[in-house]
Amino acid sequence: MPFASSESARIVTNTPAENAYNSLRKSGLEISLRQLRLSTGKRINNASDDVAAYITSRALQARNGALKASLKVVGDAKNITNIAMDSLDNITELVTMIKDGTSAAASGAMGTDEKIALAKAAWRMAQQVQTVVDSTVFGGRQLLDGTYSVNFYIATNATNDLISMAVNLSTSNPEFNVESNNFDLNSITTSNFAGITGLDLSSLNSINSGDLGIFADSVINVTLTSLTEALNNVSKTASFVGGIANRLDSQGSLIEEQVTNYNAAISRLEDADVAMEQMELIKAQFLQQTSLTSLSQANQNPQSFLQLLQS
Repeated sequence: MPFASSESARIVTNTPAENAYNSLRKSGLEISLRQLRLSTGKRINNASDDVAAYITSRALQARNGALKASLKVVGDAKNITNIAMDSLDNITELVTMIKDGTSAAASGAMGTDEKIALAKAAWRMAQQVQTVVDSTVFGGRQLLDGTYSVNFYIATNATNDLISMAVNLSTSNPEFNVESNNFDLNSITTSNFAGITGLDLSSLNSINSGDLGIFADSVINVTLTSLTEALNNVSKTASFVGGIANRLDSQGSLIEEQVTNYNAAISRLEDADVAMEQMELIKAQFLQQTSLTSLSQANQNPQSFLQLLQS
């Protein structure tokens, strides 16, 4: 804290000049600080600017980084659910075509040759179901072959523990609500297609004039019932995947809002108030000019006392 001195006759130690110099130095530092904040847009450029806020802002930035990483994971999970839902919709259409062909074969107007033709057409649709299963891939893994089950880490809690969300598309997932608890879409290799016991789509290829198999009059009603139940199971599974997709949409929106809020909190701590900084800069520049003037005057004061030494 500077004190005014009236002992101007003491010329060895020029206290007024030292006071003016100290003020000049302080105003110069203040100008430098305000110019730094205006040029960077940051109120906190290093830890010494605000030791408490520096810690808080860095913690918020770390949290924000984790949220952005979680948002990317949520996006990957959404891609998987979207791909799976599209494929399940395609399988639904194919099984519906097989069911329509079976319904046509159940007509008493159909002869053996017509039934065989319908069975072969249904078999080609069954082959296409397998193609859909085999080609539904993400990240180098098949999604609908009954083996896909992954945990996605979509958030972290206050102690930085990971919060996971499972995407389980395996055959034994009870959440599919399939009675047999064995939802298998591998139409070429399973004898229980879509979890329906005894529904073997590969048998469509073995139908001939001597053996109509599942298109025989005695069992075709069972075949139609099984295909209807298979369609219902595919719809249940698609609904399960849709529920996961809705949850992921909600989580993605939540993270985006949290990132925005954290950015706002960081801004309040770190960012410079341009209007205030400009005002303080002008004030410091004014003080710098007055300090220069005062220093110049204080340096001239001892000159007047030198006249006392003149003879």
